[in-house]
Amino acid sequence: MIRLEHISKSFGGNQVLRDVSLSITKGEIVSIIGPSGAGKTTLLRTFNWLEKPDSGSISIDDVRVNAAAVKKRDVYRLRSKSSMVFQHYNLFKNKTVLQNVTESLIVVKKQPKALAKEKAMTILSSIGLVDKADEYPSRLSGGQQQRAGIARALAVDPAVMLFDEPTSALDPEWVSEVLEVIKRIALAGMTMILVSHEMLFVREVSSRVIFFDAGIQVEDGTPEEIFSHPRQERTRQFFMKNKEYPLVW
Repeated sequence: MIRLEHISKSFGGNQVLRDVSLSITKGEIVSIIGPSGAGKTTLLRTFNWLEKPDSGSISIDDVRVNAAAVKKRDVYRLRSKSSMVFQHYNLFKNKTVLQNVTESLIVVKKQPKALAKEKAMTILSSIGLVDKADEYPSRLSGGQQQRAGIARALAVDPAVMLFDEPTSALDPEWVSEVLEVIKRIALAGMTMILVSHEMLFVREVSSRVIFFDAGIQVEDGTPEEIFSHPRQERTRQFFMKNKEYPLVW
């Protein structure tokens, strides 16, 4: 379903992705973990071409974009296959929660306003935000804003959802409510790629975990393999020495 082939990316003289290749099948929940500066977010942003790689290609279903010969039409089609949930919500501040969710349905999908509203309200109800539909983001908690961002991402029926550290900007009291929503989406069978520092959550929700460091895929396996029986010394060092992460063996 999703394939990255020989993806490389540099910023100036700093190479942040080094010939990365991987495949993800429909329904997989893939978490990418690793130290700060490993290239995790850059990798995630290449999936929808928010970050253009220097070389390599990306395919989602029948859409393929090659960095050597980029076509705007193919980039648009690639982006239409996914939705991203950002660290800092990225909601339109001058629009209500409902308007944030319906915006892409009306403007991009060309749905009638009444149909878009009906769909948005159904999604907001499913994540416990229906009573906040007419509120503006400034009147919401961080957790509510992130849930609104998730609702917006779900509304366009993506083939895959991309989560970039979805709880990193939240106060601790709001983290659990956002993780619970993500868990429900995962259980419903959505294909997901998640960059997160919430190791206990990653272990619980993922079908597959990739440990990433210095722009390369160091280790790839099930949560049990990565957290309990890592094969690579670098993976073991990460869990033993980085105090930012709990030891979850």
